[in-house]
Amino acid sequence: MSVRPIQFYTIKSSGGLKAEISNLGAKITKLLVSNRKGEVKDVVLGFKTAEEWRTQETYFNAICGRVANRIGGGVFSLQPSAVSSQPIEYHLPINNGPNSLHGGLEGFNAKIWDVTAQSAYEITLHYRSKDGEEGYPGNLDVWVTYTATKDNVLRIHYEAKTDAPTIAAFTNHAYFNLAGEAGGRVDDHVLQVFAEQYTPFDEFACPTGEIKPVEGCPMDFRQPVRIGDRIHDAFFAPGRGIDNNWCLCEADAPKALRHAATLQADGRTMECWTTMKGLQVYTGNYIEQHIGKSGTMYDEQHAVCLEAQNWPDGVHHDDFPNIVLQPNEKLDEITEYRFL
Repeated sequence: MSVRPIQFYTIKSSGGLKAEISNLGAKITKLLVSNRKGEVKDVVLGFKTAEEWRTQETYFNAICGRVANRIGGGVFSLQPSAVSSQPIEYHLPINNGPNSLHGGLEGFNAKIWDVTAQSAYEITLHYRSKDGEEGYPGNLDVWVTYTATKDNVLRIHYEAKTDAPTIAAFTNHAYFNLAGEAGGRVDDHVLQVFAEQYTPFDEFACPTGEIKPVEGCPMDFRQPVRIGDRIHDAFFAPGRGIDNNWCLCEADAPKALRHAATLQADGRTMECWTTMKGLQVYTGNYIEQHIGKSGTMYDEQHAVCLEAQNWPDGVHHDDFPNIVLQPNEKLDEITEYRFL
């Protein structure tokens, strides 16, 4: 059986934003934007060759699923149909301490997607996750559309349908450095997160089920904060950095496109807007040393990920946003990265 080739496609806006998208993991392999001085830089980390993209830092800028983030214990229960009263227990691969992370051993980030539509400014990719893949039930069809708008917005539109009850929650794991992909540490990036609450986690970074206010603790980024002034706080992973979920709204809030966060550095301002109800901020705490696309050595804390998603481990907490998808439903979510 032949291995399908990894390919790269370019979309661009009339405003100057230019993105390169790969069919491997539906990844953003390049994202070129200008700063206030008109200097254009690629603001996502990455690699030169297809083989490097396949084998090194495999979550870089990829679509993560079938469920992004962690599922505690790698197990969950779900009724197999509307008429069944007896739930079935499903077991997933364990790949992060005792948890299943980002879809398992070979999640959506590692799959070759089909390109179903393409224009100068937009591309749609499709992947069918078959029943039983990585332990998940139901055949799940997923479409991701990237659009480069005239206002220098990179919009990500997620759609999904299933033929049996399942769980689904996606994110894009873009590793941003607004000083350019070779910009080094992100200490001088300024971050603001528009959230009143967060989900505390246990020793294995899986939510405890609590929902707490950010006020009075290091999770309070409601005003702009220089990342280097907060990243080493003992509240976060000791010696590592930030890898936490903020609650952008109440779990039962109506769907709306909300301003989740603003990130600034090197004369560039990026806003993250999303219909999803959570934002995982990750400061590249476990980036391994690799030679990046321009020949610079990447290392820990050389990027900031603003992973718009639903709250981690949502399948285990009734008061978290629902991630169960039924056959008569359609998953429909949007995330935008707006460059000002």
